[in-house]
Amino acid sequence: MPRGGKKGHKGRGKQFSNPEEIDRQMKAQRELEENPGAEKEGASDSEEESSSDEESEFRKRSGVEGLIEIENPNRVSQKNKKVSELDVNAPKELSRREREEIEKQKSKERFRKLQLEGKTDQARADLARLAIIKKQREDAAKKREELRKEKEAEEAKAKR
Repeated sequence: MPRGGKKGHKGRGKQFSNPEEIDRQMKAQRELEENPGAEKEGASDSEEESSSDEESEFRKRSGVEGLIEIENPNRVSQKNKKVSELDVNAPKELSRREREEIEKQKSKERFRKLQLEGKTDQARADLARLAIIKKQREDAAKKREELRKEKEAEEAKAKR
C-alpha cells in the first residue's frame, strides 16, 4: 500500500465528450477565427438555440445513454402517466403466474365436475370397483342371512 494515504484509482474521473459536441465546438471555433467581431452575436443566438435543443436531448438521455445508442428490445423505459390519463375501469393485465394459477384452478374444477359425472377414466374405474364391491357385499349379506336362517332352523329342531 503506498504511503501518504491516497490511493490511486485507475479509470476514475475520466469524462469523454460525444462526437456531436466536439464537432459543434470545432465549428464555433472556425467561425470565430474567420469573423471574430461579427460572428459573436450570431454565434451566441444560434448557440442558444442549439444549446436549448441539446439540453432537451441531454435531459432525455443522461450518463452513458447519451454516448451509446441503446437498442435493447427488452429494455422498458419508465413512462410517467398523469392522473387524468389513467383508466380505472380498464381490465388489469394479469401476470404469467396469476394466469397459470387461474388456469390451474379452472382445470381442477373441470376435472372434478367430470369426475362427478363419471366421464373420466379414473371415475369409470372407481365406479366399476364400487359395483364389484357392492355385489360382493350383497353376496356376503345373502350368505349371512342363509346361515342365520339355518341356525334358527337347527335351534328350533333342538328345542322340540
